[in-house]
Amino acid sequence: MSSRLRRVATAVAALTLPTLVVLAPPASAHGSHGTHGSHTAVVASGLNNPRQLSFAPNGDLYVAEAGTGGAGPCMPGPEGETCFGLSGSVTRVHRGSQSRVLTGLPSLASPEGGGAIGAADILVMGSKRFALSMGLGADPAVRAMLPAAGQKLDTIQVGTFGRGMRTLTDLGAYETRANPDGGELDSNPVGISSWRGGLVVADAGANAVNRVRPWGATSTVATFPDTMVPAPGGGMMPMQAVPTSVVVGPDGALYVSQLTGFPFPVGGSTIWRIGRHSSTPTVYATGLTNVTDLAFKGRQLYAVQIATKGLLTEGLPMGSLVKVNRGSTSPTVVVGDLPAPYGVAIRSGKAYVTTCAVCPGGGSVMSFRL
Repeated sequence: MSSRLRRVATAVAALTLPTLVVLAPPASAHGSHGTHGSHTAVVASGLNNPRQLSFAPNGDLYVAEAGTGGAGPCMPGPEGETCFGLSGSVTRVHRGSQSRVLTGLPSLASPEGGGAIGAADILVMGSKRFALSMGLGADPAVRAMLPAAGQKLDTIQVGTFGRGMRTLTDLGAYETRANPDGGELDSNPVGISSWRGGLVVADAGANAVNRVRPWGATSTVATFPDTMVPAPGGGMMPMQAVPTSVVVGPDGALYVSQLTGFPFPVGGSTIWRIGRHSSTPTVYATGLTNVTDLAFKGRQLYAVQIATKGLLTEGLPMGSLVKVNRGSTSPTVVVGDLPAPYGVAIRSGKAYVTTCAVCPGGGSVMSFRL
């Protein structure tokens, strides 16, 4: 199996969608017990490849939009040509009204604007301060082909809304220097959380969870090795872990989701737990498929599966929001039949999920009462 195929899932741009179309948000969603009806609402729509999301302390909801790429320069991507532009953004939902509060962020996407790489997660601290993860999904050296704005890819940006932002840490440079998992150079920061006065970041490309201190110093908390799985053509092959989200649990431990790399086996994703005084991930739950985000409601963990039948299916993947218990080998479906869901945030008894995460202009945020 080629290294390109093994690395295909380190970038959301490689979600096996040969032709992307703009899709409208669905009017309703179906869970394990049928249509949710009045318990379902579309909170935001018209989003460009929306990814992870979070609530500010005042209750405003912020959504990272990876954008739609642009006119170039263009370069080879994991699954074809990818073109650069400044179409990434962050959307805020305030009292039912949505608006973009950050625009002009770097973005890489297919010529059709789908499956983008760029803004991946947003964390708002206080009323206006934020931290923003910017993905890449490639060897950090490819940034040399991009204009100055493209150097913000593969970094953590911090700033204050209305006052600009700056690079807190260059995770691409850290991957090049440290290469925590010892594999091919590849970095794609995705989920971020506040942790021990700074940040903790899931790097899907580096197969690592990294700590970023308030002044930008970066170190590795844990790495996730390849595992051997059945290959599509027979025999066995190595599969990368591809961690996508890291959250702090009610016990103070870190919980990490796993997308997995090729061949994206159904039931092949694990939720990992890293204890407060440990750097060794232990298994919290198994039997999930292509997990992209996690969130706690009290002591109950929820996860988003972007493709419940695996990412090798044709067309737009259909996923679900699931409930995950410690030691579980099969999650409990809360809401199913969601078009390419990606991020989840929970507040006031409701889960807010980004959908159509690989769609230019067709993404949305939907809410579901838990």
